[in-house]
Amino acid sequence: MSDKAISRFPLPDINSLPDDLKDRILGVQEKAGFIPNIFLALAHRPEEFRAFFAYHDALMEKESGLSKGEREMIVVATSGLNHCIYCVVAHGAILRIREKNPLLADQVATNYRKADISARQMAMLDFAVKVSQRSYEIGDIDIKSLLDQGFSEDDVWDIGAIAGLFALSNRIANMAGIRPNDEFYLMGRTEKS
Repeated sequence: MSDKAISRFPLPDINSLPDDLKDRILGVQEKAGFIPNIFLALAHRPEEFRAFFAYHDALMEKESGLSKGEREMIVVATSGLNHCIYCVVAHGAILRIREKNPLLADQVATNYRKADISARQMAMLDFAVKVSQRSYEIGDIDIKSLLDQGFSEDDVWDIGAIAGLFALSNRIANMAGIRPNDEFYLMGRTEKS
């Protein structure tokens, strides 16, 4: 375990948190075997924690035309370009597990255009990156190119919204200096993950 600080900002004592936050954090710990640092770092602002994770869950956990792995690809590709080590490492681990592919997350984080993904997924990531990096350039042709790849209008919204939410997340994680948990680095790389 790293002896470096999890965040530049104070972390609350879990037992002092409102019950809904405490229950959420302990539930994640039970499922994952550890508490992801983002939960601890955001918990010192309970209203913001609730709002962030409500939007996160609405986008990342629902049934849609995007697989859960594709959603993670969006997070990893855009987070790599935003230089967010927390999101690249944490969501890279989730991507490796969801896609059952130990190589994909590194490819997508480093240069998604050379990753072993489908043409449909490449179009999805091109759009997500444009939303993340140059949203002011989005035009009707960008939407049409996704529709031509078989995405629905709801899927297009989801791609853009995930890229937008994680642009926010990347900036908060970078500003706060949130470190990824050591556990994330090996998840999905070895048979024991």
